[in-house]
Amino acid sequence: QVQLVESGGGLVQPGGSLRLSCAASGSIFSIYVMAWYRQAPENRRELVATISNGGSTNYADSVKGRFTISRDNAKKTVYLQMNSLKPEDTAVYYCNAQIITTNGRMDDYWGQGTQVTVSS
Repeated sequence: QVQLVESGGGLVQPGGSLRLSCAASGSIFSIYVMAWYRQAPENRRELVATISNGGSTNYADSVKGRFTISRDNAKKTVYLQMNSLKPEDTAVYYCNAQIITTNGRMDDYWGQGTQVTVSS
């Protein structure tokens, strides 16, 4: 059993900041790529940022220069620091991780999602 639990969402004014966290737990042998996705109402889920187990990062053009993804491998946790937030960043944010479990199986896992609302 593997779980991803997100935290840190909420309501923030335009121009503000939030930090999301996602902690993995369970029968984990290794975690490869970790990522953040988001889904706004009536939109498709879109990739926000990824980070490899070596620390290489990629970002959607819409968040480059404003968001920073990082991870703590010892804590099995990925973070998303979001600065200069805009109303169009409003969405449910989901973390995702490619995990090899202790029985040798590799699968994609998802968190339950955390709401981020940017509004004055």
